Amino acid sequence: MANELVIIGGTAHPEMSVRIAEHLGADLCDVAIDRFSDGEIQIKIKENIRGTDVFIVQPTMPPAENTMELLLLLDAVSRASCRRVTAVIPYFGYARQDRKDQPRVPIGAKLMAKLITTAGAQRVLTIDLHAPQIQGFFDIPLDHLYSAPVLLKHFQDWPRENLAVVAPDVGSIKMARAFAKRLQASLAIIDKRRPCPNEAEVMNFIGDVRDRDVIIFDDMIDTAGTLSDAVRECVEEQGARSVTACCTHPIFSGRALERLEASPVKEVVVSNTIPFDRFRECPKVRVLDMSGLLADAIERIHLEKTVSALFL
Repeated sequence: MANELVIIGGTAHPEMSVRIAEHLGADLCDVAIDRFSDGEIQIKIKENIRGTDVFIVQPTMPPAENTMELLLLLDAVSRASCRRVTAVIPYFGYARQDRKDQPRVPIGAKLMAKLITTAGAQRVLTIDLHAPQIQGFFDIPLDHLYSAPVLLKHFQDWPRENLAVVAPDVGSIKMARAFAKRLQASLAIIDKRRPCPNEAEVMNFIGDVRDRDVIIFDDMIDTAGTLSDAVRECVEEQGARSVTACCTHPIFSGRALERLEASPVKEVVVSNTIPFDRFRECPKVRVLDMSGLLADAIERIHLEKTVSALFL
């Protein structure tokens, strides 16, 4: 058992855990995750994991029980005398609360980092943090993977002529520029202001997308209000020929799918860092699999090899 690779999957995204285990040629550890009658989560590791290298796969999107379950799993395996425990968090929740931008507000991302570390994580593996500086909130190693290799593969056969990449806001410029360079496409930027959370207003459009096939890249889609406005701006105001949206984390809260279905967006390409099965509500959504990327990173971490080879 010494230094054996062990994969544990939480209930937030069981399909991802199964796919990662298949890529690694391993079986998922037998874990009982139950509820007391009042809803309290109960965890029991049903195998001997003493001296093993444990990887717990659990994204922390709402509800908050997903985060609580991760913390309890971390505590359970730490108390079971494993050699090392790594929290594999495909989607890191509360990452939008990365600074104190108003009086009397919490820094949720920092609190999450403290909770995960205190619960027993010795390493964290995640994909496309909303704010890359969150890596500095952890006092343990954090491997920050990028979805770009998987997303770019989807677009690699697209004709390069008349292709444009649009950054939907200033915060996504660096990501959009990298995509534009790899796709040999032009770059445009939408300048917007956000009067309140989940609402945005387009102020200026920088660049030219007329008669071009546009790809809008962002790290997440929440209510899809901002994205829908960006798509309409490109098509109705800037004369784009078509618009495809692409993001890593498909949160899709509220009326998001309804907005996307009603918008002129051609396709919405997302990854499976968050589980998605609501294709009837929006057939435009196409899901790409990140389990291979995560499995490669897990294997490299387990074998003490460099993970940077997986970066874009």
